[in-house]
Amino acid sequence: MNLQKLSVLIITVLFLSFVKSESCTNLLVSKGASVDGSTMITYNADAGGFMEPFYYMEAADHAPGEMVDIYEWDSGKYLGKIKQVAHTYRVVGNMNEHQVSIGETTYGGRELHDSTAIVDYGSLMYIALQRAKTAREAIKIMGELVAEYGYYSSGESFSVADPNEVWILEMISKGMEEKGAVWAAIRIPDGYIAAHANQARIQSFDMNDKENVMCSPDVVTFAERMKFYDKKIDGAFSFQKAYAPADPGALLYCEGRVWSIFNRAAPSQNFKSDYWRCVKGEEPYPLFIKPDKKLSVKDAIALMRDHFEGTPYDMTTGVAAGPFGVPYRWKNLGWKISTDTVNAYGWERPISTQQTAFAFVSQMRSFLPDEIGGCFWYGVDDTYSNVYIPLYCSIQRPPAPFVGGSIQKFDITKGFWVFNLVANLAYTKYSYMIKDIQVVQSELENKFHATQEYFEKAALDLYKIDKKLAVDFLTDYSCSQSQTTVDRWRQLWEELVVKYNDGFINDVNVDNGRHPKGVGYGDEFFKEVLKDTPGYYDVKWRDKPKKKK
Repeated sequence: MNLQKLSVLIITVLFLSFVKSESCTNLLVSKGASVDGSTMITYNADAGGFMEPFYYMEAADHAPGEMVDIYEWDSGKYLGKIKQVAHTYRVVGNMNEHQVSIGETTYGGRELHDSTAIVDYGSLMYIALQRAKTAREAIKIMGELVAEYGYYSSGESFSVADPNEVWILEMISKGMEEKGAVWAAIRIPDGYIAAHANQARIQSFDMNDKENVMCSPDVVTFAERMKFYDKKIDGAFSFQKAYAPADPGALLYCEGRVWSIFNRAAPSQNFKSDYWRCVKGEEPYPLFIKPDKKLSVKDAIALMRDHFEGTPYDMTTGVAAGPFGVPYRWKNLGWKISTDTVNAYGWERPISTQQTAFAFVSQMRSFLPDEIGGCFWYGVDDTYSNVYIPLYCSIQRPPAPFVGGSIQKFDITKGFWVFNLVANLAYTKYSYMIKDIQVVQSELENKFHATQEYFEKAALDLYKIDKKLAVDFLTDYSCSQSQTTVDRWRQLWEELVVKYNDGFINDVNVDNGRHPKGVGYGDEFFKEVLKDTPGYYDVKWRDKPKKKK
């Protein structure tokens, strides 16, 4: 095999293996970048065939010597036991009772895997939430856990926040070379936002800046020992370049989502698309930026709903979107043509995707008691067609529609399956149905946002009288609104089935539904059909073919 063919084979293998990896997106918002002094992080948990029941863990006291069984979050594989602590905190979704929140995205990075390690990235998040009162404490605990028990997963970026600080933490295993992991964490400056989406983003940092940087002591020296970094050749140390060198797949599928968030949050800064479109020599996007205006929870939700609309990469347009502007490209993201042994191709990877299991916007507020200040805006399935419901970090029970359930069995009582029904139906006539969905979506979410201030004032008044009364009030509200939302979404599904039955658009209130409207496919699609088979679809008399002499 010649060198050129070998290079093409290596690139193709790397490309196709990358696009099979699980994908998530996070946005991080500091206090000074939010309209009300909240800190926020967002998380889209994206992985095909993935349905994760709502995580809920009561606070508890534990006996000396008690151990915790660890199961890998992705596969359920048993990894081993770790020591329990004397007291663990309540965890509601990905937020604990002290308003500490954690999200993640997997970037993979260097081939460093420790098959003997006990703690994976999912366990790391939820154990830290059970044990930490602040973001800094959570990062410290995560570092200590992997140092003691090893790190089972591949490279991971975490968003770690509390009501005062927001951090990005990036970690990767040391593989079988040494026990543990190397990691670096950077505090997002006040007034700034950040994002990460399955590609390591931390570049250079000052290890002596204890106020804004936390890291493993060997984060640089391990890279040197492994020949990932040479100061004489590489200059200043970069975590991303050492542990997760960017390739075209990483840019196209990951940095494109970061660009989308930065481009919409700070249009005045004119972030070019060249970097994520794999133009050689372009500089990476900064780790954090100052948004053009301060963000609300509604703004954060809007930033997590995107298919590159309004840009040259708008996925609702073009042949690939089909006749009804479907902004989804069915997996796999990477693909090849059977007759083409050289080139590899790939679809765009937007922030909103059909494979989202759950999503959240975690709102943390230092100016309110923890019980009221921690609002976990939670939604299931595709973010473009879901609803974010306010759940408070003090609730005494999980909302019934999000308890249990399985990807292996359809259950109309489970929120995931109800939202999945609506989304999958919409994919059949998207440009029409998404408008119907957004009417109900806005109706529900606008109500939550409009009443939040007044509802929380009532909760605060109760809190001053009796904390338990306030917590019961928050619990009943969170659970009832969850059930009401899922019920309304099931009703929406029924309405859509009737309205779009058999490919028509049907108004059953006119002539008893006997004259449904056919809307065809649109000029652009018709042109492609005619181009594919010229003359075949002509409705006209045809001349008899001439006989051959």
